[in-house]
Amino acid sequence: MNTILHITQRQQWEQAKNLGSYRADSLDLEGFIHCSRSTQIVKVANRFFKNQKSLVLLFIDSEKVHAEIRDEEAEIGELFPHIYGELNIDAVYWVIDFVAGEDGLFELPQEVINLE
Repeated sequence: MNTILHITQRQQWEQAKNLGSYRADSLDLEGFIHCSRSTQIVKVANRFFKNQKSLVLLFIDSEKVHAEIRDEEAEIGELFPHIYGELNIDAVYWVIDFVAGEDGLFELPQEVINLE
């Protein structure tokens, strides 16, 4: 299994489960859903989600995603997986709360460490 990760608000994920698919705001704005690999997720979380609450981390089996996934270079020079379409929820095999520390920053959850 090839796992990619995505951070979202718990409420958005709960709505997606009821609808049967997940749409990130970036799908409408940029044409894709941003994802990360396990080695990238903390850097992404601390850059874009610092001090945010009610976040969850989606563990996605990329082999089960119906939409196209492309590895594309981000502005920091690394390749990130991007999902070009809605995410079918049956590709998500695990969801955990993603909670920042008292300083508002994130650390790598044990569940992600276990992927490596």
